[in-house]
Amino acid sequence: MYRAIIFVFAALAAQAAHATIPFTVSIESEAAGIQNSQSKFSAVGVENFNAIRVGNGQNFSTNFGNSIFTGVYSGVDIRSADQYGGAGGNGRYAVTFSSTGYSLDLASSEPGGVTYFGFWLSALDRGNMLGFYQKGKLLFEFSADVAAKFISQLPGAASYRCNPNAAFASKNCGEPYAFLNFYARGGTQFDRIVFAETPRVGGYESDNHTVGRWNRISGSIVTVAGATNGIPEPATWLSMIAGLGFVGIGLRRRGTEVVSA
Repeated sequence: MYRAIIFVFAALAAQAAHATIPFTVSIESEAAGIQNSQSKFSAVGVENFNAIRVGNGQNFSTNFGNSIFTGVYSGVDIRSADQYGGAGGNGRYAVTFSSTGYSLDLASSEPGGVTYFGFWLSALDRGNMLGFYQKGKLLFEFSADVAAKFISQLPGAASYRCNPNAAFASKNCGEPYAFLNFYARGGTQFDRIVFAETPRVGGYESDNHTVGRWNRISGSIVTVAGATNGIPEPATWLSMIAGLGFVGIGLRRRGTEVVSA
């Protein structure tokens, strides 16, 4: 299976009087058409939204399929599968059309917290913005621009276009569809994730929200060098991503443990 991993290094600063806190995330895209994580975990759970009623601005709790993880969604729209979302071409999916978006607050019944989040990203548009938080502080942001550049560099990038499900085959071919995985490193955990549509040019559609504690990443490696500088205003957290260095694209590698650059 062709898979590619993109390493994004983001440095975050607390208030000006505090030291910089490092936070590293690697992002992996599964092969075109894959809609579930292929990563390895010590613990994992999935929310597929199929048991949630269709409606806007919903608040609900989940245990991600009776896992050790729990989550609280606030302000999320749930829709039935269509050309823009719904893994497998059926069931339901999550979406927001708001610049403030919706939040997912995470917890674990066992020590170790949450170090992994993955989801099927469908119908990517330039407004899609994803933020990871810890105790109310922004750790990392993943923008649509980064996602689009990443996917465009994958082998057979054109195969990530169009809805891959039979029910909506060849629909919405102007936007990419891909499963993305985010891995926190160096002991970092996150307890809140925010999906937002900024600017508001469409919707941020996603499905198969997967949370866990990861223990293995495999696949072909793509590296992105990140800047680590930035002095914030008080109470402001900055993340900076700079430079693109793509290596190893298209290699067929399985069972490779990835070491942080």
